[in-house]
Amino acid sequence: MTGRSPVQVTQYCKPMQIDAYEERKFSTLEDAIGVTFDNKNYIVQALVHRSFLNENRDFALGHNERLEFLGDAVLELVVTEFLFETYLNPEGELTNWRAAMVNGKNCAEVAKEMGLEPYLFLSRGESKDTSQKARDYILANAVEAVIGAIYLDQGWDISKQFINRWVISKLPHILEHGLWMDPKSRFQEASQEIVGVTPTYRVLKEEGPDHEKQFVVGVYLDKEKIAEGNGGSKQEAQIDAAEVALNIKKWKGPKIEMVERKIGDPIG
Repeated sequence: MTGRSPVQVTQYCKPMQIDAYEERKFSTLEDAIGVTFDNKNYIVQALVHRSFLNENRDFALGHNERLEFLGDAVLELVVTEFLFETYLNPEGELTNWRAAMVNGKNCAEVAKEMGLEPYLFLSRGESKDTSQKARDYILANAVEAVIGAIYLDQGWDISKQFINRWVISKLPHILEHGLWMDPKSRFQEASQEIVGVTPTYRVLKEEGPDHEKQFVVGVYLDKEKIAEGNGGSKQEAQIDAAEVALNIKKWKGPKIEMVERKIGDPIG
């Protein structure tokens, strides 16, 4: 007997690795994301969607929602700490930058860059769902779950390194293209600045039952239609139209001054 408490004993016992780690070649994913897990079950569970367990009730691990809950908090704190320590811009600007880095759209893009999708454990129905919006939602949540898994397995410093590499590295692109603003605001500011015109939106088509309406909206500069967008509400279709218009015009967001903290600058 070593005299260790039960808690201490568990810290020295290597957890049993489930077969799914080898079957899906999770070591390749670890290489891709730059993190080698001590407890391999963490990285596997981070990719288990709740729907998978409905069809695989004997699966050895749970779904990833608790890891996602933890990872969301770790991600937000790491990004907040970075912005606070690096820039002296006003709180409102830093809040917008943070939101652009941690939002679902950016996290889904990060998931695609890391190659997470082939490793997802999904139900047959979810696997066949062709909705990109639904899949992006699952991918974004998976990124947060991976961060939660890294935090549990590797701790704070490795979590920060991971988030810096995959998320915070997107900040220059976000600022250059004005992605900290929503597409409608971005298109309006650009059109007013470049051509001196405020865009207008018109509903071009409306179809489907009341509970599943689909709208097609056109965005115009004066009488010229620049683009069309689709969505389940007028607002959603307008945002889609503005994003398409920005791509057509190749307009970026408004210029913003980044006030970097220097040695000796005050904390506040």
